[in-house]
Amino acid sequence: MKKMSSFSTYAVIGTMLFGMFFGAGNLIFPIQMGQLAGTNFWPALIGFLITAIGLPFLGIIAFGLSGSNSLRELAGRVHPLFGVIFAIALYLTIGPFFAIPRTATVPFVVGFEPYINPEYSTLLLGIFSFVFFAIVYYFSLNPAKIVDYIGKYLTPAFLLFLFILIIIAIIKPMGSFDQPIGDYRDPAFITGFKEGYNTMDLLASLAFGIVVINAIKGQGITNKTEIAKSTLKAGVFAMALMALIYGLITYMGASSVLAIGTFENGGQIFAAVAQYYFGDYGAILLAIIIVLACLKTSIGLITSCSEFFNKVYPKISYKWFVLILCLVSFTIANFGLNNIIQFAIPVLMLLYPLAIVLIILTLCSPLYGNKQSVYASTMFFTFCVSLFDGYSTLVASLPSTTISLFESIKSFYSDYLPLYDIGLGWMLPAALGFIIGILWPKGSKQIVTQ
Repeated sequence: MKKMSSFSTYAVIGTMLFGMFFGAGNLIFPIQMGQLAGTNFWPALIGFLITAIGLPFLGIIAFGLSGSNSLRELAGRVHPLFGVIFAIALYLTIGPFFAIPRTATVPFVVGFEPYINPEYSTLLLGIFSFVFFAIVYYFSLNPAKIVDYIGKYLTPAFLLFLFILIIIAIIKPMGSFDQPIGDYRDPAFITGFKEGYNTMDLLASLAFGIVVINAIKGQGITNKTEIAKSTLKAGVFAMALMALIYGLITYMGASSVLAIGTFENGGQIFAAVAQYYFGDYGAILLAIIIVLACLKTSIGLITSCSEFFNKVYPKISYKWFVLILCLVSFTIANFGLNNIIQFAIPVLMLLYPLAIVLIILTLCSPLYGNKQSVYASTMFFTFCVSLFDGYSTLVASLPSTTISLFESIKSFYSDYLPLYDIGLGWMLPAALGFIIGILWPKGSKQIVTQ
């Protein structure tokens, strides 16, 4: 059995892992969080890092320990039907419904919107996103060479420019931290914790975990324990790099308010900061690099989602799924970045607790003998709360979606369920479900792992 022996090998896989995770959302959310958190910078950042880095890292580790060959198989530990439904919901979320459209809207907002007449913004977004997804469609049909090329040259170029921008922001700060705004006044930690949901990296870790495992196996490692150790080391490298970048981007946002003011989304903030330091040429250069980096991310997401849906429904070919997903992503992208973020949050509030609990159950599975009753009861009780977390967030944006029965249940949760008002009400029911699953009759089904 071959073992990894050099740091460079871990670094290569860790860099690949970083490249898979770091996309459009990883830029725009921390910089906006910095502006809003202000003097509450540290508690907000720590909360953000837990969900944006810590949990995705655990997701990769859980995949390495589980021996699963796909997200559908891993989630199928709850029930085979749940495995299919959860996997589809997750791939749609990190795919054509939210994450892929965001890869087109972020470069448009950063690179083009500041320089055009607002009344032409909708038309030009349509033209830009059409060209963007036409390129994505073409290269997704045979992505190997272009993804490799962009990964080797364009992502490092983007990171180089980003670090130049960050270093200048540290050496020559735009101003001091302002007072926190809105929910970041109190509790900033919990608000940052929930803000980390927007990166979608926990969901991505469940979808991309198998890619990392296969890359490690490609190094000649087949033993389950060695795979887990290798995953741990590569994951530490990738997440340490992401933590550094997140902290610096959040600092840049927190120090920018007095110089550039506040904006509706992080894409606009990033454009304003680049223009503040480098003028129009610097902002345009940043936009070009972000476009290319987002192309890489979009091609990777379209490819992985198309492969997944082709396996679920093989009667439709991979190429047809590429076309369908590009068309859906193009359509949703034209609703604009703010709307994409607004509608993504309720879905993330629903899915994230389920993903967190699934990862914890997978990591702890040796302690309860992989009993399916533990998976099923814990996930059921978690869903009973996370459903209303998503509903509450949706109603806050669209009051017309109010359902009287749901409002009654929501009021009950708010009155009697600890931590519900800060978005963590699912924790106690999950613990209760775990205990019920443990106490379930011994004859209940056990899951066989590799």
